[in-house]
Amino acid sequence: MNTIALSGTIRTNLGTKYAAQLRRTKQVPCVLYGGENTLHFSVDGAALKKLIITPELKGAEIELDGRKVLAMVQEKQFHPVTDEILHVDFVELDEKAEATASLTVRLVGQPIGVRKGGKLSHTMRRLRVSGLPGKLPGRIDLDIAELDINKSIHVSDVKIDGLTFLDNEEDVVVSVKMAKKKEEEAAAAAAPAAGAKAAAPAKTAAKK
Repeated sequence: MNTIALSGTIRTNLGTKYAAQLRRTKQVPCVLYGGENTLHFSVDGAALKKLIITPELKGAEIELDGRKVLAMVQEKQFHPVTDEILHVDFVELDEKAEATASLTVRLVGQPIGVRKGGKLSHTMRRLRVSGLPGKLPGRIDLDIAELDINKSIHVSDVKIDGLTFLDNEEDVVVSVKMAKKKEEEAAAAAAPAAGAKAAAPAKTAAKK
C-alpha cells in the first residue's frame, strides 16, 4: 500500500466551535482510532486532498508529537455544497495485522464479447478485501480481454496474492451480455424456422 506523509497537530480543544476555527485556517479536524488512545488532531487541508481525492487506496504515515503512525482513512465528511473536506476519521494499522479495505476495480482490455456486439456490464465497481497493510494494492486491475458473450467474472474468479475477498463469492463483478437488439434479431430469425418444423407433420398427413 502506497502511503502519503502527513504532519498532524494534536487538538486539545474539541467541539463544533473549535472545529470551525480550524477550518477557517484551512486545517481539517481528524480523529485517530485503533491505538491505545483515541487521538484528536488537525491536518493541512491541501495535504489531505492528496490522500482523499483519489480512487486508489492510500495509507497515511501521520507524524504526531514526534511519533509516526501508519493509518488508513475510515470515514470522511464533505461540505454538501463546496465539497471541501470537513472531517476525517483514521484507523491505526499494525503492519503485522490484517486490515480490511474497499478497493476500486479497474477493467483492463476490450472483451472479445464486446467486439462481437455484446454489451459490457460492470456490476461491482469496488471489492472488499482483507490483508496485511503491505499487501494491500491501490486498486484491483481486472483483465477482461478474454470475456466472451454471456460470460461473467465472479468474485471467486478474482485472485490476488495475500488478499482475502470478503464479498459473496457468487456475486458478478463484470459480464458481457448479448445486446438487446441482437437478441431480438436472433429470436426473430429463429421463429420462422420453428414454424416450419411445426408445419412439416401436417403436410405429410395431407399427402396420405
